[in-house]
Amino acid sequence: MKHTAAIGLTSLLLLSACSTENSTALEEETVETMTEGESEEENQNQTSEDTTEAEETAEDAEQDEESETVQEEERVEKLYELNDVNWAVQPIGEANPQVALLTIDDAPDQHAVQMANTLKELDAKAIFFVNGHFLDTPEEEEMLKEIHEMGFPIGNHTYSHPNLRDISEEEQREEIVSLSDRVEEIIGERPKYFRAPFGANTDFSKQVAIEEGMLLMNWTYGYDWEADYQNAASLSDIMVNTEYLSNGANLLMHDRSWTNEALPAIVEGLREKGYEILDPAAIKGTEVE
Repeated sequence: MKHTAAIGLTSLLLLSACSTENSTALEEETVETMTEGESEEENQNQTSEDTTEAEETAEDAEQDEESETVQEEERVEKLYELNDVNWAVQPIGEANPQVALLTIDDAPDQHAVQMANTLKELDAKAIFFVNGHFLDTPEEEEMLKEIHEMGFPIGNHTYSHPNLRDISEEEQREEIVSLSDRVEEIIGERPKYFRAPFGANTDFSKQVAIEEGMLLMNWTYGYDWEADYQNAASLSDIMVNTEYLSNGANLLMHDRSWTNEALPAIVEGLREKGYEILDPAAIKGTEVE
């Protein structure tokens, strides 16, 4: 009996020891699992923090760039004003009268970004007048952002390019204001210039432009929609040698393949004739609010 009891006691001790070992092993495994889980969670948290910091850094850089652009515009002295009879730019006081203003309509269709790059390389400013039907896709939004980030001012050319004289006042307002809203949604600021399609303003559209804080603008001359000038050689020649080129000329161009190709020769030809390419920010009426 004693022998049997001893065996039983020994068995109990062994079972207890095994149970303790198993419990200890389980606890160690649980702790290890928890440690691994905590470590993984910490890594995920750190990754999330790093991503957030990177996003914040990129956002801060973008805001800084926009702030620098605004500050640069604020520093540009207003030396010129627009003549609302012939749409030429004229000096205020002793500013250089021999200037030419470059403007590009119907952007950003296909060539506007390349045109902006060309102008930037040539250190020449221009206004890009945009349409809402060219801002329908993420790709087109990016094109507008690129042009803006290169330092080119954006103008309002209506949402769908109608003749404003053929539509109601309510439709005119929608065409103008909805595009300004769309531009602001994409680049963070509203257009500072307004140009009616075909140059066809109405008294009402002029009033809306004023309410929106935009400078009303038409042009002095342009040729790239005419069949005879839909090639780079002919277009660059007429834009530089036309009889209409004079001090303060306001040049109209469009987002077209032949205009894109002619652009370097136009800028260089104007400069060879002694014309300075005007920074639009120097025109009175475009003050940064």
